[in-house]
Formats: sequence, C-alpha cells, structure tokens
Amino acid sequence: MSTRGKPSVEVPDRLYFKIGEVARLVGVKPYVLRYWETEFSIVRPGKTRARHRLYRRKDVETLLEIRRLLYAERYTIEGAKRRLRESGRLADEAQSALDEGAATLARVREELLALHRMLTADPVAPPLTIGERK
Repeated sequence: MSTRGKPSVEVPDRLYFKIGEVARLVGVKPYVLRYWETEFSIVRPGKTRARHRLYRRKDVETLLEIRRLLYAERYTIEGAKRRLRESGRLADEAQSALDEGAATLARVREELLALHRMLTADPVAPPLTIGERK
C-alpha cells in the first residue's frame, strides 16, 4: 500500500516495540516520539519496570499517520490533532472506553437485579405480628 506515491512502511507482526525500533520504522529520532506523546493523547506506550517504553502495533500505526500528516501533508500539531479526531482515530479510543463502561454498567445492573430478586423472594413466611393468629 502506498501513500501519495511513497511506499508505506511494513510494520513487523509483533505485539510490542521498543522506542529505538519505532523511531527507525517511523523515520524520526526517539526524542520526537517522546514529544509526540505529550502532544497526542492517543499515543500512550506502556512502560516496563525499568521505565522503558513499549509501543503496541496500534501505536506504531498511529505514529506513522502522525508523521504523514506533519511531514508529508504539512499539518501543524493542532491541525494533525483535528484531522485524527475527524478521521475517527481519537473517536475510536473514546468509543472503546464507552463500550467498556457500558459493559461494566450492564454487569453491575445484572448483579443488582439478582440481589433484588434474592431480597424480594419469600423463602419463609414473614413473622407474625402481635395479635395476629394463623
């Protein structure tokens, strides 16, 4: 696949990448990637116990898109953020968070309904009140 006549970068089929590997793939220095992390909230690599960054494949693909927007399309940082938002990348992140929240809410609701059924079930007859006879 190519973008504007340039061959696209082939991202290896791996789960995690170190910052040096990502810098080579994207074609920028590691300090640029660290800067982009501060500007683009969508890029949040995990960290090891030794505080080394571990980028996911999705992060690498997003960084390639950011590089294309900034360098090939000549967008500003703000323009690139807006473009990513419009293209749905940021919206996808927000939607997945909403989906997780909705799933959690559904589980809590089911648990509450089960508790309600247990509390309203009449396993034993209520105690007799004073003056009442069977």
